[in-house]
Amino acid sequence: MMNKFFYSVVCILFIIFGACKNEAGEPSVSKKKVVEKQEKTTKTNARQEPWSEQQLLEPRDLAQIVGNSQDSLVIFSLGAGGIIPGSKDTGPSGEEQSLNNLRQELEKLPKDSDIVIYCGCCPFNNCPNVRPAFTLLNEMQFTNHQLLNLRDNIKVDWIDKGYPVAN
Repeated sequence: MMNKFFYSVVCILFIIFGACKNEAGEPSVSKKKVVEKQEKTTKTNARQEPWSEQQLLEPRDLAQIVGNSQDSLVIFSLGAGGIIPGSKDTGPSGEEQSLNNLRQELEKLPKDSDIVIYCGCCPFNNCPNVRPAFTLLNEMQFTNHQLLNLRDNIKVDWIDKGYPVAN
């Protein structure tokens, strides 16, 4: 009786684990394939951003530009409430009405205007506002637009560094 039970268990285990192997006797989904797929997904996601690395503007560079009152730079705040001097707050562009506000402001500008957008609610990797706004700039065929590279948020990357803030 014990031999039949043992034999049955071994057969069941063989069937279960045998089904998870390919013809070469390797697991059908190897750890290597899982890692390769994760790397490919990461690379694909990185390429899907609507901006290029050259379109990221460092906060220190914008702070220098903001200090020059003769510059014709147009700055849009997408949710941080217009903290940077001279920026125009159009609201969180992750919301349709705010994105339409941005669109209306952009329609007034020449396509070669120097434009910087920023949010600052969180790192832009997680931000719900920067992608819709930057995509809109691309779709409207603007040629000189940049995203302020706020790695953490507006407080850490702008205010705490002593860069100018609006009154």
